[in-house]
Amino acid sequence: MKSPLLSLPGAVPAEGVDEGVAAHYGDLFREQRALADGTGFVDLSHRGVVTVTGDDRLSWLHLLLTQHVSDLPTGEATEALILSANGHIEHALYLVDDGTTVWAHVEPGSQEALIAYLESMKFFYRVEVADRTADTAVVHVPAGSITEVSGGVAVRETPYGRDLFLPREELEAFAAQAGPPAGILAHEALRVEQHRPRVGFETDHRTIPHELGWIGTAVHLQKGCYRGQETVARVHNLGKPPRRLVFLHLDGSEVHLPGPGAEIRLADDGPDGRKIGFVTTSVRHHELGPVALALVKRNVPVDARLVAGDTAAAQETVVEP
Repeated sequence: MKSPLLSLPGAVPAEGVDEGVAAHYGDLFREQRALADGTGFVDLSHRGVVTVTGDDRLSWLHLLLTQHVSDLPTGEATEALILSANGHIEHALYLVDDGTTVWAHVEPGSQEALIAYLESMKFFYRVEVADRTADTAVVHVPAGSITEVSGGVAVRETPYGRDLFLPREELEAFAAQAGPPAGILAHEALRVEQHRPRVGFETDHRTIPHELGWIGTAVHLQKGCYRGQETVARVHNLGKPPRRLVFLHLDGSEVHLPGPGAEIRLADDGPDGRKIGFVTTSVRHHELGPVALALVKRNVPVDARLVAGDTAAAQETVVEP
């Protein structure tokens, strides 16, 4: 989905998975500061939107998701995962129920695979699953924003701000009154600062929830069975995940950031040291400078000096070893 807001002054299109919305509108740090101050908005209209309606929607989703949603209160935001049979992360859903419909936004382009799985699990439950991406645009307004939202719009209220499920035809009118736009790069910079993982960025084909700190926020440990639950329970009760998410402060004297996949080594081992992890997302933050999220082996000492690519890095613990 190509956003009409790419016609706004200064808009530079994003690339890769975020293609279709603006990377920035000419001033990355100004856009970050605006979001941090609770003003403006982020166009996330490229994200997939999936709805579930019907009397059994919450009890049915409860059987499939990692989160406890059978008694989800109307208007309460939550997030949940869908795992493979081996417990590896396949989808992350950002949910809210408005009393008649569960609204979820997901990674761009992933909604078709998600819907195919959900449809295969309907059986005799009274539910209807729909792809609403074509007629619904996701917009994020930061915490502290006083932007008004018209009635009838589903809203996910989180500590980081509100995710709005706007009718797509209202997107331009909303942008005209919602304050300065901020691009996806500003949104990503604050996501990294907040240590929030993203599917396809912090995950690979073998990532389990424990590695990213999703236990508790997206995975409920006391709910009933779901696909992949055996792995979740076994790792929680009997062991530790093989990797852990860390936050990196990168050497600000380097011109280039280490990109996703850049190898991480122990600084004391020199340039020929063995790989102990890799960068997942790197950004330039308006206050912290160059920072990144990364996955490293669980047994890497929390005080070890690291090198990400060719860049010196100091780690902050996100997931305890």
